[in-house]
Amino acid sequence: MKKLVSTACILLIALCSFSFTAIKKSKKVLVFSLTKAFHHASIPAGIAAIQKLGSENNFSVDTTTDASLFNKKNLKQYDAVIFLSTTGDVLNDEQQTVFEKYIQSGKGYMGIHAATDTEYGWPWYNKLVGAYFKSHPKQQDAVLNIVDATHISTKHLPAAWKRFDEWYNFKDIQSDLHVLITIDEKSYTGGINGDVHPMAWYHDFDGGRAFYTEMGHTDESFKEPMYLQHILGGIQYAMNK
Repeated sequence: MKKLVSTACILLIALCSFSFTAIKKSKKVLVFSLTKAFHHASIPAGIAAIQKLGSENNFSVDTTTDASLFNKKNLKQYDAVIFLSTTGDVLNDEQQTVFEKYIQSGKGYMGIHAATDTEYGWPWYNKLVGAYFKSHPKQQDAVLNIVDATHISTKHLPAAWKRFDEWYNFKDIQSDLHVLITIDEKSYTGGINGDVHPMAWYHDFDGGRAFYTEMGHTDESFKEPMYLQHILGGIQYAMNK
């Protein structure tokens, strides 16, 4: 009897230890999709795709359009915040300060598509996201060049990746970006950034991590396996996983 009790205790301790480890290793992100200017119809598809990626890859996903959740108590539960096609002035001064401190504490940021069409009056955000949206031509096919195939977000991609999307031109591009993907302006009409026209990048910034991908205007983007693997890699980088 004593042996059975002892064995049961050992198993219980092992189970508790396993559960604690699993909880400890679980990551959590917040998807923020507030728009104050253009509203992308693909946002619901993006949210659903990220939630599915989370369920398949052991991280939790909360979603919101409520800027008041950018407070110290709430943000500290997240490993990264994803700006999903946000537009315009989405955070007030107090919320901006809280988010700056969040990144400075070592946490992560990821921007998808119109995240660069956001917070033009906040210089810190320009440095975080890496560039600001300037313009775009009509949606069309184009060829993307993978310039760094070693990153978790690009290692699965072909060297020349042809796909359909809305292609941004940028202004105020930061100098410290580690560019992962560029677009070949000869493969489509309307590009104005020249031979080095970045489309996805990352950098360590102000104590934290930041990743941005330009792609994701269309609903169809969030059904493409290669694109989904690309944004999963960006999320994992931002979470420091």
